[in-house]
Amino acid sequence: MLETVFERLQEIYPEMVDFRRDLHMYPELSHHEENTPLKVENFLRNLGLEVRSQVGGRGVVGLLRGGKPGKTVALRADFDALPIQEENDVEYKSRIPGVMHACGHDIHTAALLGVAKVLTEVRDQIEGNIVFIHQFAEEVIPGGAKFMIEDGCLDGVDVIYGAHVSSIHPLGTIGVREGDTMAAGDTFEIDIFGKGGHAATPHLTVDPIVVGSQLIINLQQIVGRKVDPLKPAVVSVAAFNSGTGFNVIPDKAKITGTVRTFDEDVRDMIEDLIGEIVNSTCNGVGATAKYEYVRGYPAVKNHPDETKRIEELAINLFGSENTKRIPAQMGMEDFAYYLQKVPGTFFYVGGKSDLFEEFPHHHPKFNVDERSMIQIGKLFISAVFDFLSNEETEEKKLVEAP
Repeated sequence: MLETVFERLQEIYPEMVDFRRDLHMYPELSHHEENTPLKVENFLRNLGLEVRSQVGGRGVVGLLRGGKPGKTVALRADFDALPIQEENDVEYKSRIPGVMHACGHDIHTAALLGVAKVLTEVRDQIEGNIVFIHQFAEEVIPGGAKFMIEDGCLDGVDVIYGAHVSSIHPLGTIGVREGDTMAAGDTFEIDIFGKGGHAATPHLTVDPIVVGSQLIINLQQIVGRKVDPLKPAVVSVAAFNSGTGFNVIPDKAKITGTVRTFDEDVRDMIEDLIGEIVNSTCNGVGATAKYEYVRGYPAVKNHPDETKRIEELAINLFGSENTKRIPAQMGMEDFAYYLQKVPGTFFYVGGKSDLFEEFPHHHPKFNVDERSMIQIGKLFISAVFDFLSNEETEEKKLVEAP
């Protein structure tokens, strides 16, 4: 049956492309998704699925009840876009100024809708249930996953799988990793208050630019001298804003940045150390500061059994030479919240090909090969059937019990 479903997925590929390109032309920012969830909802309702809309805010969840009893598998895609002006010269270029699908979420959504369509057509042969989670606001902390979980999107779910297309991995390749896969991501803001004055008389001022410069240097010592080198961590200052003129020392400065970690103890320590460094640096020269640390997504920690399942299925589908164990990365993903609740894994699907020049995610010229949707679809479908066929239901256990 699996081959038949795969053939059907290939048949509806043009529909998946059309849906993806429509999303790409009309992207919507995180927490501002209005038309996108409506399109997803209508598609799922037309399949005859049980559909909940506005889940956690703007999420959509479809439920396919199989013809036979069994466990429940969840598949997740995200559908928000980014505040980027697209620079690609393609017929489906974004029509929304300053907004673009620059991370592949349109690919994820269209692929999962294709999976929903072909699985619905064989629902009578499915032993169990499938939950299709279409998530909003992955790109902006605190993310949509947390709110969708609180609103019950994982109720009754036994396992979950998520996929992310990659512009740096070749089409047809799959990337998997067990355990720590993507880092926890936090942000910090530091407002420094000094005493402004004329740039020609700096001795009469408390220069927040000098204080901020020293503070940035001090922050860089956290990872280098306080964190165990065997435990990955990043402290990066991404913005330093102060002043308006060449001859005016300003009253204040603002520093913003990010912290990335895998270990929760390291995460706690860095948060505390930033506060201590801010206070000691400012107090030593007569400045004051306001420090705010915001915790973002936890680390993505893939479960061993489900990662192994995806790896074995990928080898069977695409060959061992195209199935790679990838290193951990310091980017963040709110799929981590799902993995804190149920077993599962988050894997990568290559989208790099000769059709487009390679650009990184979140770049104005980001694009990937749409055929990656077929690879995502095949792995999702394979994972569903493999998990459900290998998990005994309570009814089966009772019947087979001696």
